[in-house]
Amino acid sequence: MNTMHTYIYSIIFLVTFPALSQSIGDKSEMPEDTRIDTALIKYYIVEGDTIAREAIDLDEVILLKKLRFNSKEDRRRYLILRRKTRKVYPYAKLAADRLNTMNERLKILEDNGERRLYTKMVQQYIEKEFSEKLKKFTRTEGQILVKLIYRQTGRTAFDLVKDLRTGWRAFWYNTTANLFDISIKETYKPFDDEEDYIIEDVLQRSFRNNILDEQEAVFPIDFLDLTRHWDNKRK
Repeated sequence: MNTMHTYIYSIIFLVTFPALSQSIGDKSEMPEDTRIDTALIKYYIVEGDTIAREAIDLDEVILLKKLRFNSKEDRRRYLILRRKTRKVYPYAKLAADRLNTMNERLKILEDNGERRLYTKMVQQYIEKEFSEKLKKFTRTEGQILVKLIYRQTGRTAFDLVKDLRTGWRAFWYNTTANLFDISIKETYKPFDDEEDYIIEDVLQRSFRNNILDEQEAVFPIDFLDLTRHWDNKRK
């Protein structure tokens, strides 16, 4: 196993056991739809009374511009980034989904021996489940993963490894990762880095086409504002 894959294990180490399922809400008050004069009116039946609603709540929809490229090279670059981003995003999402769960479980383990046993058990579980998949990551995919981990957690991969593996181990991983053109101190800056903007564009389109399960970034990203920013910058 080479160093890059070992470092990736340390990030995916954030995965713990499956989170508790969400509770099911009360379904006793169900809406009924009725058409009157071609207008859809929604009613709620509450304790025997019928209450009409003339307005219907709709989720916000963001319409994305059609993709246009200035050259075949731009199109090729976008398609490559799209393929790689879609491949590694689920791992970054998984890390963010489980980070809070892991931290909460570690809080209730007061004995240092139990904490070490718990972390070792999770690490062995992760290596067994993900080792073959992560071995297939390329250098570019590894760097995109680092950026997306920052997008989903607000922390660099270096800081996460530092917390889990001590500062010296984080320094070592970052030094050796640089040999593979990977920096685990990399952040995610879609307003400053054009490649990050392309990655964000891929994510937004993939969310809306139900290709990827959406998970909001830990910091707000106004994609329409981001798009206008790069449109103006490219003029």
